[in-house]
Amino acid sequence: MTPETQPEESHLWRRHFAAAANNRAWDLSEAAARSADEDTEMLDAAHAARFLWRGIGNESNAAHAEVLLAHVHALLGHGVSAMQHASAALAFFSNKPSLPWEIAFAHAVMANAAHASGNAELHRLHYREAAEAAEAIVVPESRRLFEATFRVVPKP
Repeated sequence: MTPETQPEESHLWRRHFAAAANNRAWDLSEAAARSADEDTEMLDAAHAARFLWRGIGNESNAAHAEVLLAHVHALLGHGVSAMQHASAALAFFSNKPSLPWEIAFAHAVMANAAHASGNAELHRLHYREAAEAAEAIVVPESRRLFEATFRVVPKP
């Protein structure tokens, strides 16, 4: 961007890059296997998405970014940071009017974070909560996205 860039144009570019980083991180998170370079790219993309969404989005965008970060950190075995991000996301979606897929995702990533942190009881609880919440997902695309994520969460 140049000094002549208009605020509206800057916002549109940031939104574009936030969505691109978000989508790349989710795509990598759903892969059956990743290389070490892809793990690094997934983590970088998730952090970039959160940074960009916090600058241009609303609190819901920020909470969705926390879900992504929790999931990515859990997949990489970073239990402490996964739990921090998952707790923030679950608190948001549990205390605001949320769609069924948002609740299901929040519980799924909390289950994944609990597994990464070695908390078997919390893992079982949120895995079950995610499966139950998923039953209310009626939009086919939302269900497909949830199932792609839930598939990589270890079963208790």
